[in-house]
Amino acid sequence: MTTPVPELAPLTPGARRVLDAASELFYERGIHAVGVDTISEAAGVSKKTLYDRFGSKDALVVAYLQHRDARWRAHVAAALQAVPEPGPERVLTIFDAAISWSDDNNPKGCSAINARAEVSDSDGARSVFPEVTRQKVWLLDVFAELSREAGISDPEATAQSLMLLYEGAIVTVGMHTFAEPFVVARAVARRLLTP
Repeated sequence: MTTPVPELAPLTPGARRVLDAASELFYERGIHAVGVDTISEAAGVSKKTLYDRFGSKDALVVAYLQHRDARWRAHVAAALQAVPEPGPERVLTIFDAAISWSDDNNPKGCSAINARAEVSDSDGARSVFPEVTRQKVWLLDVFAELSREAGISDPEATAQSLMLLYEGAIVTVGMHTFAEPFVVARAVARRLLTP
């Protein structure tokens, strides 16, 4: 099982500062609440540098989502390396990875879901929506592949159920509805995977 981490273009030091500042601000305050003036000031660069490196705010939003996704995929890959044998425990590793990731990286829920909720059809259809969909389809495919490797009957349907559990948990993290939603989702997933 491989969980490829997307190859991202190398960033210049100025572009890295812009992306780091934008990533923190977008996640903490929201995409529409943060303008390019605020990002360039936080990054210590001119607006010209921001536009030279990314072209537009929409492109910067996509880069933000892609870089967060690459970090998440690397985290998942490391977790799966620790559980190399196919079976239900390896499938549940996705929930374990989410548990260890969410406190430090997702206290407000999923950046992709948040971006999808915030960006309108008119300004996000060409850039943000395809990126969010790509990320979610990737995770669904990971669940399906792990389920197939584990010998689960009807791995695609199982993957869809696991995805619903995962997505429900990550939204619950952001809403603070109750404590430890990924722990709860993992327990439900275990019951689903146990014949």
